[in-house]
Amino acid sequence: MTPAVRVAKRLLDVALSAAGLAVTAPLFPLIGAAIRIDSPGPIFYRQRRAGMITGVDSDGGTVRPRFAEFTMWKFRTMRPDAEKGTGAVLAQEGDPRVTRVGRVLRKTRLDELPQLFNVLIGEMSVVGPRPERPELLANLALAIPFFEERMRNVKPGITGLAQVSLGYTGRAPPESAVAAFEGTLTNPFDLDETKGSEADDMRMKLLFDLAYVASLERWGTFLRTDLEVIVRTPLVMLKGLGR
Repeated sequence: MTPAVRVAKRLLDVALSAAGLAVTAPLFPLIGAAIRIDSPGPIFYRQRRAGMITGVDSDGGTVRPRFAEFTMWKFRTMRPDAEKGTGAVLAQEGDPRVTRVGRVLRKTRLDELPQLFNVLIGEMSVVGPRPERPELLANLALAIPFFEERMRNVKPGITGLAQVSLGYTGRAPPESAVAAFEGTLTNPFDLDETKGSEADDMRMKLLFDLAYVASLERWGTFLRTDLEVIVRTPLVMLKGLGR
């Protein structure tokens, strides 16, 4: 990312997050009340996420990237005991742990609104790759070559090219152009026992994340891509797509 793009992106983040919080502030108490009525437990959910690569760590001859971890905020969409007995697992389409109100919030992406605070203080960007949980990131990096490169010199985003282009888990919509290539991008070793795995979904997301990171190398492609994602995001929210 060039210095000019970095400055412009930060200015855009501050302007959009401040405006977004001002516009959506009336929704916060309404969403909070709905969550409390539907399911006992906290209104907000916080979770450690891995952000931008800040350096490398070496352990026993193995070199691995070091990520800037931060606390990401969301409206709670799952039962309070969702990971009791299982530990950290990725959310799935039709996840039974999601509450009734949570399904609506996820479908419309309203659960992401508190992350505007993360953007305002500089931990996230409005547009960028989605941040993964640190405890899941190591296994994903082992299963997917160059997976960690999606976060090099770029902050994670609330929305992004992958989020507006793919389904919630990372599957390509049947009518999309990339759907024709899904068979060659997933399950590279053609193993029956790995069909439909989380790594396959993440490979699809990585394709778009790397394309987005590449767009940040030039002013024109950065501006065009960010504006396209920002314009498409409300349409995805209204139609309940991409979740």
